[in-house]
This record gives sequence, C-alpha cells and structure tokens, in this order.
Amino acid sequence: MVEIKIEKPVSRLQRISIHSHIRGLGLDENGRAIKVKDGLVGQLKAREAAGIVVEMVKEGRMAGRGVLFVGPSGTGKTAIAIGIARELGEDTPFVAISGSEIYSSEVKKTEFLMQAIRRAIGVRIRETRKVYEGAVKEVSYQFEKNPFMPYAQIPVGAVITLETEDDETRLRVPEEVAQQLLRISVKEGDYIEIDEETGHVRRLGRVQSKSKEEYDIGGPRAVEMPKGSVKKVKETVHTVTLNDLDVIAVMQRAAYTSFFGFLEAEREVSPEIRKNVDEQVKKMVENGRAEIVPGVLFIDDAHMLDLEAFSFLTRAIEGELAPILILATNRGLTKIRGADVEAPHGIPLDLLDRLLIIPTEPYSKEDVKEIIKIRSDEEGIPLTIEALEMLTNIGLEKSLRYSVQLMEPARILAKREDRVKVEPVDIERAAKLFADTSVSLELTEKYSGKFLK
Repeated sequence: MVEIKIEKPVSRLQRISIHSHIRGLGLDENGRAIKVKDGLVGQLKAREAAGIVVEMVKEGRMAGRGVLFVGPSGTGKTAIAIGIARELGEDTPFVAISGSEIYSSEVKKTEFLMQAIRRAIGVRIRETRKVYEGAVKEVSYQFEKNPFMPYAQIPVGAVITLETEDDETRLRVPEEVAQQLLRISVKEGDYIEIDEETGHVRRLGRVQSKSKEEYDIGGPRAVEMPKGSVKKVKETVHTVTLNDLDVIAVMQRAAYTSFFGFLEAEREVSPEIRKNVDEQVKKMVENGRAEIVPGVLFIDDAHMLDLEAFSFLTRAIEGELAPILILATNRGLTKIRGADVEAPHGIPLDLLDRLLIIPTEPYSKEDVKEIIKIRSDEEGIPLTIEALEMLTNIGLEKSLRYSVQLMEPARILAKREDRVKVEPVDIERAAKLFADTSVSLELTEKYSGKFLK
C-alpha cells in the first residue's frame, strides 16, 4: 500500500510542553554559561558541567559512565537534561521516564527498561533514491467507473509533465500515484517529487514564478524554479530508533503467526530478535549506510528504582550499544528500594561510582522572574509588571512550579473580565481557587478528624 501524505495546512490545538522553549545549554564558544540563553536561566555551574558531558559524548569518551543531577525540586534538572540532547543534534532521541513507571507497566521491569534504552538509541540511515523532481507544467487524469459505485468515477492513471530550468519530462503514472496527486491537489506550479521505486509523491513547495498572484500565507513554501535534470538520484537521511527496528522485526515475524501471537509478541521482544536487529544495524554501519546516534535516557525520581533495576542499568551503560544515561533525584541519604541499606540519593555505590554528579541549586529572585517571563512568552500569557512581580514573589515563597501553574487559571480569569493582560487581582483569585502544598496541608490538619485514616 502506497503511503499518502496530505500537506494541507490545518488548524489544531497544540499542547505546550513545560520545556518546549529549550534549545540548548546556552553556552558561549568557551563553554561558559550565559545567564539567560537557549531557554535556560541561571544554574551556571550545572550547565557548564553539562557542556563538558556533551563534549565527552561527541569525543566518544562517555562509555561506561552516566550522569546524576541532584538538587531540590524545581531547580531545572529535567531542563538541563533536555538541553544536553538539544546540543547533541536535532535528531538525537530523548526518552524521559519516571523511576516509578517500571512498576506500573504490563511488562517486566527489565523489559520496560530495555525498551526505554533502545528508544534512546538512534540509527541514522542514508538511502539513495531515484526520483522525478520538478515543477508541474501540466497534469491530466484518466478516469473509469467505480466497479462498486457505477455513478462515481475513480482515477486509474495520469499523465504529468515536470520541468526544470534545464529539462522537461512527461510521465505516465499508475493509479496509486494518480490518487496521491488528486489527494494533495497537485496543480500547475507545484514543486513535487515522485519516488521511482515506491511511487510516493511529496510536495516540496510552489514555484514563485508560477504563483505570484495566488500564493497566500499558510500555503506551500515558495521556492525558485529547480535546476538540472528532472530524473535524479537523491540521498535521503532519516533517523529511527533501535526500538522502532525491533517492532518492525516483531511485525514481520508476526505475519507468519496468528494474530493473537502478534499481540503477545508486541508486549516483549525476544533477545533473539534484538540480536538479529543489532547484527543488521552493525552491517549497515560497516557498509557506511548508517551511523549510531546515542540518545539520552533520562530517569527522573531515580530513587524510586530498586536493586534489580539499578543492577540492570549498571550493565546497560557498559554495553556496546548504550544511550547517555541521566538520572535525577531530590533525595539525600535514603534507603535503596528493595533493600534495608541506606545510600547517598538511594543509589547503590557500585552505580554511583560510575556517575558524574551535577548539583543544582535553588534559583535567585532574578532567575525566577526571568523563568516566569520566558513561560509567559512561550504560553502566550501577557503579564503586567505588577503581575510578574507577584508571581515572582509567589515562586520564592511557595514554589516556582506553583507560580507557573497559576498563570493559565489567571489568564482565564482575566479573559472573563475582558482584559488582555493578567493583573495581580487575577493571580490573587487564582491562588484562592488553587491551593499550594502548604495550604493543602493546613486544610488537612484542620479537618483531620473528617479524613479517612
């Protein structure tokens, strides 16, 4: 079945991630952290340490090591971990899980961790494809009656003429290609690409000279008239993860078994399948067709892991194919889960010795204000100067996360009063409606006799 991709602009609601604004670690050419850059604020020492980790990864000197971020809640541990992934490249996989997730999964703990590890290892594959590429000069379709609906017609082929500044080629394409051309409404002036082997059609833009009057905002991007031959060989690069390849291998094997066998195989991937996938990937790397992209596996609340999980991770980071393991915790000296032994941060010493520990510290008032301003811009919530100051004080007195959480309810309250900007009165009302941790504890104590025990 030929894949069809519709590239018409559509309106949709988008979820704004709390870390969607992070673009890197915000370092200068000497590895020094700039106070506010790339979406990160403050934590200068931690960011500079993370920059050294990035250099170690790029130089291939991170094998057998991991990273541990230690600091109070809301001090940017996750943000800096994302910054590390951004510094390593746009296609670097970033997988974030919580230490408690391994206990709620339907699969075994070690299988859950193995899948997370393999999702965090990318394979950048290079393929050479023969394509027809150019601006559409003319297109006409051949229709026949639909055998299932005699009063309707279906495309059974098309003739399309593609041109460049140096060449012009007339193509007769089969039914599946014609259907794609109709689906994406290909017309004169569109700059398209047709894969010779698969027949996949991709619209790359719209040639400016063909669209001076009808081109509008939100449509296909404007491009210059292409040059060279219509038929050409192109190298494409795409990145998949080892887990993606595992799933494909499972699906291929399931084709020879029952449907229920496929459902069972989908839960766990056998070591044999993973071994075969690894061997194929290694051959592709040796032949120059692919390269390994070590990603980031970030485990928050690492103190929730138990001895079995820690032992598994210790072996995993020493493996030939391993991601960059980054753990984060806000615990000090505490018991290791599953053992009656205390250890720093609840992590066994044999793994702790393999981790580069990066501490984070509470933010200053200036840092808190800057972070709130960044979140305000990212989420499109205009604040008055007084509202920004109030949220900053709340962030210092209560918590930064609580302060940021109040912004959206305050925006809705301001909107009800037909105000564009959030004012202090909106934040005060939001704070009365949504309690912080200290207020919720006060209420718990006040009504302790009415709570179930």
